[in-house]
Amino acid sequence: MDHGTVFLNAGKDKPVRQGHPWIFSGAIRKEPKNPVPGMTVDVMDADKKFVARGYYNPHSQIRVRVLTTNDFEMIDAAFIRRRITESVARRGGIFTSGKTNCARLVAHESDRLPGLIVDRYGDWISFQIVTAGMERWRQEIIDTLKDVCQPVGIIERSDEAVREKEGLTQRVEVVFGTLPEGPISVQENGMNLFVDIEGGHKTGFYLDQRDSRAVIQEYAKGLRILNCFSFTGGFSVSAMRGGAVDVINVDESGPALEIARKNLEANGFVTKDEQFVKGDVFKILRDLKAEGKTFDLVILDPPKFVTSTAHIDRACRGYKDLSLLGMQLLTPNGLLATFSCSGMVSRDLFQKVVFGASLDAKANMQIIKHLSQAECHPTLLTFPESLYLKGLLMRRIEA
Repeated sequence: MDHGTVFLNAGKDKPVRQGHPWIFSGAIRKEPKNPVPGMTVDVMDADKKFVARGYYNPHSQIRVRVLTTNDFEMIDAAFIRRRITESVARRGGIFTSGKTNCARLVAHESDRLPGLIVDRYGDWISFQIVTAGMERWRQEIIDTLKDVCQPVGIIERSDEAVREKEGLTQRVEVVFGTLPEGPISVQENGMNLFVDIEGGHKTGFYLDQRDSRAVIQEYAKGLRILNCFSFTGGFSVSAMRGGAVDVINVDESGPALEIARKNLEANGFVTKDEQFVKGDVFKILRDLKAEGKTFDLVILDPPKFVTSTAHIDRACRGYKDLSLLGMQLLTPNGLLATFSCSGMVSRDLFQKVVFGASLDAKANMQIIKHLSQAECHPTLLTFPESLYLKGLLMRRIEA
């Protein structure tokens, strides 16, 4: 495959030597001639000394994504296979209890495979490639997953819009074996859950919220709960297993709500039509407020609100409005679980936004727990951006 060289400006090698995997265009003094998106490049400092090796894309602001800082490590099929094998092996302990058979196996930069996501759902594997550099190793990725994971089937869910920024088209394809018709059944912490790995959000399910769902189960006994952006009802099943009196699911996706109903019923719970509300969450929250409705626990788990730094302020306004509405619907001593999965919104910034919402709501809120992504979504210490999911479980108390 093509191989080139990138030269950095003076002083721009320090973050890379400290382990950060991204090199932006502004850090580069000289780029390869006749560059090919996804090509392997050696990164040299201003004194022409080796810094790192990774892949390059002239169409991206992140010009280089680093794969190794070892000059003797070549980027080839054996390298890709070794990294995937190591990443899968690190997750072995997640499955030993027998309570969970679905988890993330490869988490892009955190597992030193930028641009690649691999999830296991029981006997099936779902993977996603979002960068041109990883696209070049697509067949090697598929071959490795077949050998290492021994799945019944593998589906590619490379249908994220971010691929277009890398010069790639979107793709959904069964690349090995077969998939059953309709959602597949998996287990998480003893729950039976149906997952649409072919058409559901991301690769089919939000595996990163496994720990938070377990927390909600601990607090749910006797509560009336409003689950917003409920998707396929993972939080709702957890809450009902924890002894919740009632859960209302709100989502804009009709198919997701249908799976949420199936998930509740698959765990032995009788459902009612009024538990599933389709529509715009912000509008529905305002309508509930106008009707004077209150809940013992409100869960706010929205999709990502921001994909570029230019839109951070707008995203923060969205998180503030959402948290404000949630607080206004709480009973005295009611609980609010509010989340952000926007990596560009830091944990500190998110907490400040929620604080602002509490002031507008005139609500005294206690933080009971700080919530975050499950262990199969690790945070690389040298790459703080990989800590993207942050949440607050709070209680409203009297003044």
